[in-house]
Amino acid sequence: MKILVNICRVIVGVLFIFSGLVKAMDPHGLAYKMQEFFEVWATNPSLANFMHWLSDYALPFAIIMITLEIIVGVGLLLGMWKNFFTWLILLLIIFFGFLTGYAALSGKIATCGCFGDCIPLTSMQSFIKDLILFLLILVLFFGRKYIVPVFTPAVNILLLIVSIILVLFYQWYVMRHLPTVDCLPFKKGGNVLKLRKMPANAVPDKKEYRFVYEKDGKKQSFTIKDLPDSTWTFVSREDIVIEKGKNNEPAIKDFNLTTLSGNDTTEAVLSLDASYYLFFVDGFSNTDNWLDDFIKIYHYAKKNNRLIYIVTPEPKEAEQFFNQQNNYNLPVLSLDATAFKTAARVNPELYLMHGPLIRNKWGWADFKDAVNK
Repeated sequence: MKILVNICRVIVGVLFIFSGLVKAMDPHGLAYKMQEFFEVWATNPSLANFMHWLSDYALPFAIIMITLEIIVGVGLLLGMWKNFFTWLILLLIIFFGFLTGYAALSGKIATCGCFGDCIPLTSMQSFIKDLILFLLILVLFFGRKYIVPVFTPAVNILLLIVSIILVLFYQWYVMRHLPTVDCLPFKKGGNVLKLRKMPANAVPDKKEYRFVYEKDGKKQSFTIKDLPDSTWTFVSREDIVIEKGKNNEPAIKDFNLTTLSGNDTTEAVLSLDASYYLFFVDGFSNTDNWLDDFIKIYHYAKKNNRLIYIVTPEPKEAEQFFNQQNNYNLPVLSLDATAFKTAARVNPELYLMHGPLIRNKWGWADFKDAVNK
């Protein structure tokens, strides 16, 4: 039994640390996934206000959850405070199991973000993973008397404190710069135009179409082969997926750049035969961290005849800040908020583009490095 418990301890501890580190590379990613859950639950009127409140604090919750996941793994591997950590990890896996189970069984959330964007798992795969972990953790919980500390209490506490500091510092760092490993479609060297297209080997969903018509106050559903005569009035169409396809979504979705007048200019911008910048920014209430460096980039771009496009989910505010308040005369392009979150994990973020190719990327803390590039 002792050997089994310690094997489970190592497996569970390493998995929790690995899972936490993968998500620590991109805390905003976990925050956005949390908001996805909150948005689904907010459809219940009795939970709406609470869910909206939770959504506002998704990023702090994500940082706490990532830190807690790693610290629990470290505590297990060190064998310290075995009662506390076995209880804590049991409660965590029950909580995670509830989330992944809800996502898998409700069908409302496709992925759970258990290993971030680097190792995408379906909701069902995540749920099965949590069930297996639950069994391993039960072994730990009921066999915790066999868990022996690896070091003295003082050394264990020191290692735990150092782990907490390192995890928090790492998350602080990537939220200022960029994720250390980019697992999203907008990687350096990526061709945005190609990534917006359907994969060549895509297998589309097989669908059956049902048409609802009404006559004399009675509604009836018809297939495309038995449509009614002109005395019936068309009401709606239902698309029923009878067989899911494979690889049938582009890597980059909903990346549509729109001018202030409402024109889609995505193809025109991404087809430019020149180098230019895409400056992703959301929110203009606090610009102290990046405005001075942006001004240097602006003058460098002007000197080298490079265009700067402001890309934002808040086009009116951006127009006012950049062109009316500061007179930069820069084109402002609107981008859907969800697509913005995928393209820019740090806010603000700068892309150096050449046509559709992403030549380089910088988070706001590295804007000074963008000059002379």
